[in-house]
Amino acid sequence: MQHDNLSTPWYKQFWAWFIIAILAFAVFIGLGLLFVATLNPDSLVRDNYYTEGKAINLYLGRDHMARDLGVGADFGIDEVTGDITLELQGDFVALPRSLTLDLISPAHASQDRAITLRQIRGNSYTGQLEQQIEGRRYIELSDPDKPGDKGWRLTGELNLVPGQRYQISAQ
Repeated sequence: MQHDNLSTPWYKQFWAWFIIAILAFAVFIGLGLLFVATLNPDSLVRDNYYTEGKAINLYLGRDHMARDLGVGADFGIDEVTGDITLELQGDFVALPRSLTLDLISPAHASQDRAITLRQIRGNSYTGQLEQQIEGRRYIELSDPDKPGDKGWRLTGELNLVPGQRYQISAQ
């Protein structure tokens, strides 16, 4: 009695190649996801949370100063030209020569905009927005000549729509 060994080598077996194909597919997909992740890194809106946390009292002092001065602003963005017109209210000894308006995106740091508004007459200011923006934004208005605890700031959250006027006031 002689037994013939009729088994074929492993590389001719269907199931061996099936398992190897599953593993190769997983490696291919993993490398593809790694490639996509390196091309599109997450952006942090504020990347230094420790420093931001230490400065919270400074920011609160600026908010209290704005409330004490009764600071408020009414502004609009022209949908065609991108011109920003702002009327500033408050009990100022002297009106600021310029203002900084920060339009901060809650999700994408690349969409943040900082606009310098120049005084044109009295309490009227104007500036230019380079690209039209829409949607939810955090607003911060401040006097760039008085940084830190000597200054004031207005903050708010708005849903920007072209051609509409907005009001922000000290909280």
